[in-house]
Amino acid sequence: MVAYRDLSYWLSTVDEPLTPRPPLSGDSVADVVIVGAGYTGLWTAYYLAEAEPALRIVVLERQVAGYGASGRNGGWCSALLPTSLTGLARRHGRDAAIAMQHAMYDTVREVGRVVAAEGIDCHWSYGGTVLLARSEPQVQRARATVAEAREFGFGPADLDLLGPAEAVARCGATGVRAATYTPHCAALHPARLVRGLARAVERRGVTIHERTPVTEIRPRAAVTPAGTVRAPVVIRATEGYTSALTGHRRALAPVYSLMIATEPLPDETWAEIGLAERETFSDHRHVIIYGQRTADGRLAFGGRGAPYHFGSRVRSDFDREPRVFAALRRSLGDLFPVLGPDVPVTHTWGGPLGVARDWAASVGYHRADGLGWAGGYVGDGVGTSNLAGRTLADLIRNEPTELTRLPWVNHRSPRWEPEPLRWLAVNAGLRLMLSADERESRTGRPSRRATTFSRLLGH
Repeated sequence: MVAYRDLSYWLSTVDEPLTPRPPLSGDSVADVVIVGAGYTGLWTAYYLAEAEPALRIVVLERQVAGYGASGRNGGWCSALLPTSLTGLARRHGRDAAIAMQHAMYDTVREVGRVVAAEGIDCHWSYGGTVLLARSEPQVQRARATVAEAREFGFGPADLDLLGPAEAVARCGATGVRAATYTPHCAALHPARLVRGLARAVERRGVTIHERTPVTEIRPRAAVTPAGTVRAPVVIRATEGYTSALTGHRRALAPVYSLMIATEPLPDETWAEIGLAERETFSDHRHVIIYGQRTADGRLAFGGRGAPYHFGSRVRSDFDREPRVFAALRRSLGDLFPVLGPDVPVTHTWGGPLGVARDWAASVGYHRADGLGWAGGYVGDGVGTSNLAGRTLADLIRNEPTELTRLPWVNHRSPRWEPEPLRWLAVNAGLRLMLSADERESRTGRPSRRATTFSRLLGH
């Protein structure tokens, strides 16, 4: 039996036992079968059951609800998208890009509404996000981000450029020259959200079978070692674990993101660090970092930097990379020297997230074969998965809405290259961005190679 509470700080502090629900015990039938009991699968079940209570909805989960990224992420319910507004406009047009961003702003509010309505105690705190600029190249990127927002009609109420004093007042990191700030983000306890969501869908009559691995998705069937669930509608909601499904190895690349959490910090330390409104925080470097002040006074901090593993392999021992954890501690100590040379870390963990070949999240449903999907969030899935669940509910019910007209609907990303090209490309990109951050820090000049690479990804 997997020690589920050891998978992350978040899962170690949920408010319920992590005893698996009964597995599937033989062939079954349903109206809708959903593969994956993370945010995407559970939000889809939630909105479907709310709209049509008579539907027989079955969710199949390899481990337990929240085992994957939904129970291990940074706890940002944000309006971030993996593709920039400019990239979206290039692919789908200006109006479509603006509509997508407004939908994401609405999504943050919608998650907050459901959290309150369902009584889910996930430590929701609507404090926004501050992205620091601590070098001249980062200042340039901060200004460019705000200029892009203005070009698409979004004003300071959606994204603002802060001077050094305003930025430090929110997040007291060292060397801050500027920052961007958006109110469209809430800090939360991600495992409490996903576990509360699982209980909410069960109250609406949804059946969840845990410890039930799905090996193959077919039109109108989900196949497991214990039996096959047949249904007119089958939804893939497997994100970073998609490569384990027959025929889907090259659909999404599982890329690892790792995190650390400090011990609860004293008030005098928080007085220097700030984050008084529990703002989530990051900066404008190339290789993503992210953090939040938890409800119990810890710093939960994460970032990329772990390698992609050959063949899109996903294994539990990949969740812990001592080299990356050490780098995260150094980054945290550099940001906040008040923590001392040995940052007081009590928890370390990680897990895979899903990345599409064109860096574009998507949601879709093909009525002819009853197959639907959502994913490729590139780490921005806490909010985006809710939008995906609402959209899938509308698509499945054949209800044309503003959501079903958004540009990511039925978008098909190219498949990743076969190995060893996939391994070479993903890890080369990671090394390029790591070296770009190091070079910018040393020279104070923007990295042209990193800029070119970002444009190739559609950023």
